[in-house]
Amino acid sequence: MKLTVVASFFFSLNALTLFAQKVTIQSPNQKISVALFSAQHTEVGEWYLSASYTNNGKTSEAIPHIDLGLSRSDQDFYKELKFLKAGKPLLINEQYTVLHGKKSVCGNSANEVIISFEDPSKAKLNIIIRAYNDGIAFRYEFPEKQGSFVMKDELTSYSVTRETLRWMEKWNPANEGLYTLMSDDKIQNQEWCYPALFRLKDSSCWYMLHEADVNSSYCGTKLSNIADSTKYKLTFPNPGDGRGLGQSQPTVSLPWKSPWRVIIMGGLSDIVASTLVDDVSPPSVVKNTSWIKPGLVSWNYWSSNHGTKDYKIVCEFADLAAEMNWPYTLLDWEWDDMTNGGNLEDALKYIHSKGVKPLMWYNSGGPHTGVTSTPRDRMLTHESRVEEFTKLKKLGVAGVKIDFFESEKQDMIKYYLAILEDAAQFEMMVYFHGCIVPRGWSRTYPNLMTYEAVRGAEWYNNVPDFTMAAPEHNTILPFTRNVVGSMDYTPVTFTNSQYPHVTSYGHELALSVLFESGFQHFADRPEGYRELSDAAKTFLKEVSNAWDDTKLLGGYPGSDVILARRKGDAWYIGGISAEQRERTKTIKFDFLPEGVKYKLTLIADGKYDTKFTTQYMVVDKAGSVDVRLLRRGGFAASLIPVK
Repeated sequence: MKLTVVASFFFSLNALTLFAQKVTIQSPNQKISVALFSAQHTEVGEWYLSASYTNNGKTSEAIPHIDLGLSRSDQDFYKELKFLKAGKPLLINEQYTVLHGKKSVCGNSANEVIISFEDPSKAKLNIIIRAYNDGIAFRYEFPEKQGSFVMKDELTSYSVTRETLRWMEKWNPANEGLYTLMSDDKIQNQEWCYPALFRLKDSSCWYMLHEADVNSSYCGTKLSNIADSTKYKLTFPNPGDGRGLGQSQPTVSLPWKSPWRVIIMGGLSDIVASTLVDDVSPPSVVKNTSWIKPGLVSWNYWSSNHGTKDYKIVCEFADLAAEMNWPYTLLDWEWDDMTNGGNLEDALKYIHSKGVKPLMWYNSGGPHTGVTSTPRDRMLTHESRVEEFTKLKKLGVAGVKIDFFESEKQDMIKYYLAILEDAAQFEMMVYFHGCIVPRGWSRTYPNLMTYEAVRGAEWYNNVPDFTMAAPEHNTILPFTRNVVGSMDYTPVTFTNSQYPHVTSYGHELALSVLFESGFQHFADRPEGYRELSDAAKTFLKEVSNAWDDTKLLGGYPGSDVILARRKGDAWYIGGISAEQRERTKTIKFDFLPEGVKYKLTLIADGKYDTKFTTQYMVVDKAGSVDVRLLRRGGFAASLIPVK
């Protein structure tokens, strides 16, 4: 395999020398290739990449043109770049394990080449390109040893043909919008959030645009096609984000590498299963990880927005967690103002007496947010974090939820990472809300359990229009937002909050499997779970939230989705529909190993949307089962090996 790549490379290098056209590198399985082209067909000028995908003998030009270049405060690295050399292809081959996510053992396997350029002043720029079996990653590098500069702009831009289907979310600092499906004359000119999903028309090729390894040397970016509807250009944060605090243009110090520009590519099942965002991110810096424990959480905010002010409500949710075998309960905002029979210390003592561990909410504080909810500002500086984490450690608190960041500027990226570093020193787990979309940080800091960055169930509290939007939205998220990292949607709500559901009970139960999150907050009130059927209640006591493997069994964004996830030797399946009519789906068990029989417990829609029907049977790899879904319905299932 490697020899094929090397031969291909040298053929392309000869072509470059003669015709100044391209360097090509292929993925280990040779399905994905990325080529470098000269726009002027010379060795000096502008350069761009082209990405293609081959499946069943058919090659599709997935992204025909990816513009390259950077604009630095001292000079531009764009129009007059001179090609110097392409290094020898390097095989990246690494395996690593993670504590939570869609799979526990991941592979970082790619072919890499480093291409060197210089500008007219002899300043150097490298472009590092990797071709993976499930996508492409590339980044910029300034290899010189000294200098500090403001980055004025990044010229990276993805050209997308108009007929290509795309699912995209309009930019908002909290990343909590709905996805819009567009193509042809329906394309909107906007700034857009990551990740963005694309499907070539009349092709099996899908791809997703994202970024990874965003660190304190840069800012987060977003996509914009405002200037040209067919090009999605990387753009820096808006100056007004975070109430105008901080610079939108990052300052870089040499030597420097940009974040990875990530293109996940393949069939739809390849997109769902990909760990590419984590693969390209740095390994864990936390040496002892024995204290990091993913798990399920009871949460009172959804049913009672001011619930943590009430000692008795806090105790009720501790009781719920104990009854359901969930290891955690969250004390959300206003725990510093608790009354009605007890204060914070009383609540923590009660929670611990039930064998449950407490998590606690904080406002990120500071002038970047105008939200006054308390406690505020205690995470803002290293000194205040050390003081607070010291107290929390003594109180037996396992982790913190930190909210309202409102910016992806460089100073805010530094703030995020400083929180994770300090928290790790105190063996404190963290999850972010009102925040950035995952950028691979959970691999580097495995104490980062999850992120919000999604329009989740709390929007039943916020606006009436989420009621009808939720079924379709829920079928899009496993193909988009949840692909790139843990997602704290706060799912599995059977009763109603301020605005009602139109999803069935089967749909809601399925979300426990469909949505992956290192901390999975089940958001309903205690009676919402206590009044379930015995089978559904048992399912929620036993279902995992940190998985060993994930497989897409079927679906299409906006229509339906069926996922199977493995924990140990047991499998769990969740399936939902957004359709306005009843459907019957056939589940094939061909993903199971040979020669093993499983007890299937299938909990699906009943006669109407607040009822279940439960079936038990023994199945194996050759078997299948038909499942009836109500409109906006769903089902959940467990497969336990028969001993």
